[in-house]
Amino acid sequence: MSVRRLAEQQPDAFEFTPQNKAWLDQQIAKYPDGRQASAVVPALWRAQKQNDNWLPRAALEQVADALAMPYIRVMEVATFYTMFNLEPVGKFYIQLCGTTPCMLSGSDDLIAVLKRRVGPQRTVSADGLFSWLEVECLGACCNAPMAQINDDYYEDLTAANFEKLLDDLAAGRDVNKGSQSGRVSSEPAGRLTSLVSLYGERDTSDGD
Repeated sequence: MSVRRLAEQQPDAFEFTPQNKAWLDQQIAKYPDGRQASAVVPALWRAQKQNDNWLPRAALEQVADALAMPYIRVMEVATFYTMFNLEPVGKFYIQLCGTTPCMLSGSDDLIAVLKRRVGPQRTVSADGLFSWLEVECLGACCNAPMAQINDDYYEDLTAANFEKLLDDLAAGRDVNKGSQSGRVSSEPAGRLTSLVSLYGERDTSDGD
């Protein structure tokens, strides 16, 4: 795993909104006295959501203070889990799978689109809309190539439909989550090729 560090440029302060502070108090109350640290992951996730999907140092310190944890312990959690972003990301943060099934299915074409439209990994586009990172398997191998954009999966991507997806997101248009080819779940892209009888697929045209 690569070394993960906090961003060089940091905001001066971070404060939970009253709504998020009340939510955090409810989470802490679920645990016995002295066990507040058990809420560290949801607390960090909430802080990240509040702060445009990334965690500055001040947010880590706020979480540590709220949970009575040493700063270094919260830092260890935030740097270990890649779900936590330690530097600014775009409004649409794209995690593009580059593991073998996606690579064999065309993820390199998608990377080319991102390099052209957004720029190098870990940079935010000039309009603030997009940033991207090549990641390891996201668990949608049957629908490769795929990407996670913010909290949602987009599958069966091609260079053409990926371009359209990015255009629609940038324009604020509604987009279809999941398969971009119309597949449902992980059904075969074409006809069945397994789990059929020795005589082929059954002909049900006579209504039986």
